[in-house]
Amino acid sequence: MYIKREIEGKIINYLSKREIIAVIGPRQSGKTTMIKQILSKFDNINHVTLDDINLLSLFKNDIKSFIELYIKNYKYVFIDEIQYAEDSGKQLKFIYDTMDVKLIVSGSSAAEISIQSLKYLVGRIFVFTLYPFSYKEFLSAKNPKILELYAKQDYGKEIGSELQKYIQEFLTYGGYPRVVLAKDVEEKRLVLANIYNTLLLREIKDLFGLSENEKLVKFIKTLSNQIGNLLNYSELSSFTSITFPQVKRYLQILEETFICQRCYSFSSNKRTEIVRTPKIYFLDHGIRNIVNDNFNSDSTDKGALYENLVFSEYLKKSIELKYWRTKSGAEVDFILNNEPIEIKSIPKTSRSFFSFIKKYQPKNGYIISEGEKGAIERDGCNISFLPFHKFI
Repeated sequence: MYIKREIEGKIINYLSKREIIAVIGPRQSGKTTMIKQILSKFDNINHVTLDDINLLSLFKNDIKSFIELYIKNYKYVFIDEIQYAEDSGKQLKFIYDTMDVKLIVSGSSAAEISIQSLKYLVGRIFVFTLYPFSYKEFLSAKNPKILELYAKQDYGKEIGSELQKYIQEFLTYGGYPRVVLAKDVEEKRLVLANIYNTLLLREIKDLFGLSENEKLVKFIKTLSNQIGNLLNYSELSSFTSITFPQVKRYLQILEETFICQRCYSFSSNKRTEIVRTPKIYFLDHGIRNIVNDNFNSDSTDKGALYENLVFSEYLKKSIELKYWRTKSGAEVDFILNNEPIEIKSIPKTSRSFFSFIKKYQPKNGYIISEGEKGAIERDGCNISFLPFHKFI
């Protein structure tokens, strides 16, 4: 069963362009499946993967022979698992400059394509990121008919209740395609465990040469209990027995392998507002829950999971959220285009929310909860109360 991805249209628009197309994203997010689906409509295609050690060696050490065997005489060439080739940008640039072929590459580490390769490929590459399913894609896989109503925002309480049930499943097991399509809970957890182990052993340990796997596991588990919290680097270092420089390095690796992402502060006044300390979120709830060994979506950290949901959904749309917090303790969960967004268990405002409105005078503000839809006006700001199934 193939689920159409929201990013497909953007990629298809660039197939007729000369530039290389690079699709990055976490392992098992569906990159290979999506690219194969897109290219299935075309002829004269070749697909190679650098997961094959012989092909990898040829690509790295004898690019002319690689071209002769796998590039020449093809119109489209898809090179998978590009992250295994260090400095792949050199080889890709040579192919681009010498051959009349459309190159599509994919990789599961953001660092190799976005940092190492781009210094060779300026003006020659378009980079797209494919994350696990968004909530909309998740609905497409679970119930296409209800997705139609959701997309139109044309439904009543009964459908809203159904959508809320789907949100609970999404919060619990996340959006990795293989997990979403699993037949039962036992299979979902087994698939999640395999994805997590693969991320640790292949992506992180092999690509980044980390030998202290036990410390890394403890570090990730610690972060899984801190979603939505301000990161205290010194406490992380002390609790996990990892040096301060290692803490920062591990965070960078987790971001480059699409496990976690830091959320930074919104500020216009460095004297009164926190400006440097980030908060932490996981890109996928299922990975967070398998790390934490907790699949109870009604647990005490439900509010943090909802907060993580909002952050990750915006991230999948390449939209950056920030948080707001003053040194005196006032805090708003997220700021988007100068507008505050608060995640609540019940639909109510707070003193911190009104403090932000009074200071920054936004046109709109949002309270997101499991409650009903509503609206009020305060100090020139239109405050909308929205249930999660409407907002995301």
